[in-house]
Amino acid sequence: MIDAKILVIDDEPINIEILLEYLADETSSQPDTAGDGESAWQLLQDSANKYQLILLDRMMPGIDGIELLQRIKNDSRLAAIPVIMQTAASSAEQIREGLEAGAYYYLTKPYRRAELLAIVHAALSDARNRDALRQQLHRHIDALGFLDEASFTIRTIDEADRLASFIAQACADPGTAVIGIAELLINGIEHGNLGISYAEKLQLKRADTWREEIDRRSGLAEYAGKRLRVSLRREPQQINLRVADEGEGFAWENYLEMQPGRAFDPNGRGIALARMLSFSSISYEGCGNVARATIPCNQRS
Repeated sequence: MIDAKILVIDDEPINIEILLEYLADETSSQPDTAGDGESAWQLLQDSANKYQLILLDRMMPGIDGIELLQRIKNDSRLAAIPVIMQTAASSAEQIREGLEAGAYYYLTKPYRRAELLAIVHAALSDARNRDALRQQLHRHIDALGFLDEASFTIRTIDEADRLASFIAQACADPGTAVIGIAELLINGIEHGNLGISYAEKLQLKRADTWREEIDRRSGLAEYAGKRLRVSLRREPQQINLRVADEGEGFAWENYLEMQPGRAFDPNGRGIALARMLSFSSISYEGCGNVARATIPCNQRS
């Protein structure tokens, strides 16, 4: 069941009907709808409408999907809402334009119900994970402000979330930094130590069984001894972060940028988003099982 307030924006009534039908048995409340960009913007400006997901048609008269998306991402009250862009075209140029404007999830018309629900679940799950990480930040004191170097060893996804929240306290913008740090740690655990491939994660996300598989593999003897090693070193203006897993590596060069070919998948955008939003730089060593990132930090008085 999708327990979220959703806004559906499309200038074609038949498309709205299809979306509402697909979502009918999945949502705890009826999504709101808008037939054009202007009326959608008015709904978004109403503080009583606390939307948690937006399904946005790209091609509309007047304010089109891209312009509306830019407005949303430039409004601090709305910027964190995940947006799923619906489009009848799948050209790399149009998808890249949407990615640059802030649409990290895509659906190509016509699409099946299963494809819609997989993207909806992925977008909501990602957003809730980011919110949970930010909420953890207040639990940590500002101790990292006195730390020059540190090393950590973790094994599980939950440990990754807690460590990311702790390290983020040393950064200039903890709320943004925690997202990228958590992405690096979780990536090292799931793909590195637990050996979940991109294709496997794609199927797990579509089936909404990703976390169950993470927990299952974590309990197997062949993975129980594997650890993720994290170290940081503080410099006057940045934190240098090193994350090393025990996996076989991956073709990391393909994941540093948002790729149009993966825009329709429920996974595969984490490293690129971390690079765009959280880090000054990110690089990988060797086969890809060692990641290095730099993050702006608070300057000491």
